[in-house]
Amino acid sequence: MLNLLIKPLLGVAGEVVTGIVETKKKKAEVKLKKIEAEAAHMDKVIAGEAEWESAAVKQMAGSWKDEVSLIVLLIPAVLVFIPGCQEFVRTGFIALQELPSYYQNLLYIAISASFGIKGAGSAVNLFKKK
Repeated sequence: MLNLLIKPLLGVAGEVVTGIVETKKKKAEVKLKKIEAEAAHMDKVIAGEAEWESAAVKQMAGSWKDEVSLIVLLIPAVLVFIPGCQEFVRTGFIALQELPSYYQNLLYIAISASFGIKGAGSAVNLFKKK
């Protein structure tokens, strides 16, 4: 008689356990699919960024913008060593310090972009730390 009660209960318990195991397997499969989809998406993003950077480099191949930016940046460094020019350089830097911060940030970003430095926001934060 006890056998008649235990067998159905064990059958129900076995079905419950099987259901739980199947549910966990399905959840694991869903997580795996999600991770695979994210990885595939990141691969596409990386490939797109690489293509964009390559196109940007090709486009700038004949540009004089980088050379002009470098010359403008070096002028004060050279003028500091020429007697009589130091005061002009000092006055120029004081004038640059008095510019509004939004304009200073625009200069940092433009110069960073000119040299291909990514993360202009990081460059701005670097200059703010004084």
